[in-house]
Amino acid sequence: MKPPIPIFMGVYFAAVLCVGIVSRRRMKGLDDFFLAFRRLSGPLVALSLTASWFGATSILVSTDEAFRAGPAALWLVGIPAVTTLLILLGLVRPLRRTASLTLPELAEMRYGGTVQRLASILIVWYMALLAASQMVALGIFLQTFVGRSYLECLVLATAVVLIYSLAGGLRSVVATDIIQCLLLAASLTALVVFLSDGSAVAPAAVGVPTVESAGGGGLFVGFGENGLIFLSFVLAWTISPIALQRIQSARDERAARFGLGAAAVMLSLLFGLVLAIGILSRPLFSGRALSGPLLSALISDRLGPWLGGLLFASVLAAVMSTLDTALNAGALALTKDVFCRLKPIPPERLMGVSRLATVLMAAAALAVAWRFQSILKTIGLASEIMAEGFFVPGLAMFFVPQKRPLAGLLGFGLGGGFAVLSFLSASGLLPLSLPVWPHSVPCGLALSVAGYLCGSFLDRSRQKPAAVNS
Repeated sequence: MKPPIPIFMGVYFAAVLCVGIVSRRRMKGLDDFFLAFRRLSGPLVALSLTASWFGATSILVSTDEAFRAGPAALWLVGIPAVTTLLILLGLVRPLRRTASLTLPELAEMRYGGTVQRLASILIVWYMALLAASQMVALGIFLQTFVGRSYLECLVLATAVVLIYSLAGGLRSVVATDIIQCLLLAASLTALVVFLSDGSAVAPAAVGVPTVESAGGGGLFVGFGENGLIFLSFVLAWTISPIALQRIQSARDERAARFGLGAAAVMLSLLFGLVLAIGILSRPLFSGRALSGPLLSALISDRLGPWLGGLLFASVLAAVMSTLDTALNAGALALTKDVFCRLKPIPPERLMGVSRLATVLMAAAALAVAWRFQSILKTIGLASEIMAEGFFVPGLAMFFVPQKRPLAGLLGFGLGGGFAVLSFLSASGLLPLSLPVWPHSVPCGLALSVAGYLCGSFLDRSRQKPAAVNS
């Protein structure tokens, strides 16, 4: 019996709306709206980071890849996410020292106003593409079950996210992350238990493919491309505004460290469940090619109404918990690094401008989601922006105290410029024959490194005559 999808969808949407709206508090400044009053405890940081980083690629693309390729699927998101969190554990202190500074503001301190503007554009663009990747997943997933068009599904789910995000900012986002994270853990665990029951899969077990015949194998099968995906995601997420926002939102350094470490453990467990689901699902489909996501097929054909409905809601939870974070973090950059730079905003209007920025981020993401209807491709293009344009000069900002205007300009300009050209090439807007993501990452990263090193040499050359003359 198929689950009554409209009921589960309605209950889930009502739950996150109630939690998000009820958790709101009176807000007066940007720290209140975008940093949850800087009062997040360690467990809240952990739950929020886990929910934010376990999104569409994690629950839909990774399970499909685990079904097809086995353990190698962990390179898509699982291993990069855990690796990034472990790296960030060593960066908590320098990241916390930035206080209320956004990444573009720190770029201005190190590299000057031109680089600040470039950094602002790159970050807003990155967050819009990240949000778009989650919208693509919502559209593809929902239209399978609700009988509405792709665009209608995008607008419906995005409207729900916007309502509670506008009501309470990051505080509401974190509150909904709690129930979303718990729902994910419960549903994925229940699904693994169901798939592990031999009686549940025995009727379809004739002609079951082995791991090798299904295209799977060991962890390092297909590592050429998987390694590039790993590199792209780790570089992008290490310098991601999402990680910085959660670290700055923690009540102290200890809470931030606890949150990062606990999130690494929780994500490891969740991706272990994803891998098990993909492999254990093989007997249910007897090697048949799936026309859509594996989880959609399980919900439609193999699970009962309750487990199927629970899994349906958990997919929505995974996608929406990343979407709301992307919109909030992107709106922070748009408000503080763009709008406030163009014209001073009176304190009494800051909340209105912050909410407007959130709506504009959603509109931009919707436009991209309408153009790119591939989850992995869209999130890959997003990570390419940060990995190639921001990682090298961005990480240097925390460890090189001297001003390096040319280093920052050339690092951002060459790496970010290549990422822009790659995007335009992939979208068909420019007739270029550039490597496609993830094969484009080494080229863009090398350009960023070369630009930064060349700029550093020029900066030092300019500073030496000035020191002699003084």
